[in-house]
Amino acid sequence: MDVRELEETLARLPSINAVRVAAEGNAVREVHVLAAPDKAAKQVVRDVQTLALARFGINIDRRAVSVVQIGPEQIHSDDDRPAIMGVHEIPEGSRTTVVVTLLWHGEEYVGTATGPAAPSARLRLIGEAALRAVENIIGGEALALDAIGAPGIGMRKVIVAVVVSTGSQGEDVVVGSALSNGDDSEAAVRSVLDALNRRIGRPD
Repeated sequence: MDVRELEETLARLPSINAVRVAAEGNAVREVHVLAAPDKAAKQVVRDVQTLALARFGINIDRRAVSVVQIGPEQIHSDDDRPAIMGVHEIPEGSRTTVVVTLLWHGEEYVGTATGPAAPSARLRLIGEAALRAVENIIGGEALALDAIGAPGIGMRKVIVAVVVSTGSQGEDVVVGSALSNGDDSEAAVRSVLDALNRRIGRPD
């Protein structure tokens, strides 16, 4: 298998800006994709799988594909709210590491969380990683994800996060929500930010 040719071919897919493939012999171990946000991450993964199978006869496990989506509207902010630069999911066997990167006043803040590679744990891991990134912004305050999920609200999917914080004012519980437009990972981060945006002030 020619890894360089596979990377170059996958990079020609619409919405994909860059690709890196990690392989062991003829088996693809990891595929890291940098994509524009105009297509849902799940669809980007399916496009990668389909092209690799059709062009090279390579069957790539969807769990081996991690997608970071960055677009101009995500990295530009006119107010004090952090912007989402990317949500990166890195499969590691039975475990997954999630990396959330936020941009705030020209600085990048990164949070990570590691846990079971199970669909039921995905939103919680993303929420935990988002909290770690926010902690790096505000400092001096411990944050915990009490709950995160997608309760049934009408005909639309909404991600709701409940965050517990402890600081100089004692314990506080806040709730945030975000509408999912097909990308639950970004909506999960936005729900956490919605709960905590009032805690984030201007840098000194």
